[in-house]
Amino acid sequence: MKLPSLILASASPRRAQLLRELELEFQVVPGNAPEADYQHMTPRELCQLNAYRKARVVAKRFPDALVLGADTEVALGARIFGKPANLAEAQRFLTELQGKTHEVVTGVCLAHLRWHRVQLFAVGTKVTFRKLTLAEIDAYLQHIQPLDKAGAYAIQEHGELIIKKITGSYSNVVGLPVERLIQELRKFARR
Repeated sequence: MKLPSLILASASPRRAQLLRELELEFQVVPGNAPEADYQHMTPRELCQLNAYRKARVVAKRFPDALVLGADTEVALGARIFGKPANLAEAQRFLTELQGKTHEVVTGVCLAHLRWHRVQLFAVGTKVTFRKLTLAEIDAYLQHIQPLDKAGAYAIQEHGELIIKKITGSYSNVVGLPVERLIQELRKFARR
C-alpha cells in the first residue's frame, strides 16, 4: 500500500507503536487542539469530533499529507471517563468501573486537505473489569502512570490485573483500531 506522506497528529507513544507494528512510514506532529467535552454528545460523536479537531490543526500546516487524528474515551453508559486529573480521581474511576462492562471508543479522522478528503469513523470495544478491592486498585495504580490514559488504565500495562475479558479490537483499547484503520487507509492509497 503506497500512501501519501502520513502524519500522526498525536503525541501518544502507544499510537506511534501501533503504526510502527504496521510497518507504516510516518512522522509525529501532535495536534494540539483543545478537546471538546460536550455533555449532549454520545461517546462516539465526541471522539470523532476530537479526532477531527486534532487532524485539522495539523492538516492545515501540511495540506499535501494524509493526517491521522485519534481520540479515545472510556464510557460506562452515558458517562465518559477521560484522563484523570490526579491519582484520587484515577482511583475513583477504577472503583466505579470495577466488576462492570464498559466501552472503549476510539474516534479516528483521516484528512488530506489538498485532495479535499476527510474520513471519520469510530470503533467500540467492550471491556469487562474484574471485581476489585480498593487494595487491588491501589496496587494496579502503582504499576502504571494513569494520568495520561482515558479511564485511568492501560490494557497493555498489567491489564490482566484488572480486566476479565474484552469483546472486540484489542488495539482499539490501546488507542488505535488497526483492523479498521487498515481498511480506511487503503482508500487513500495511490494506485
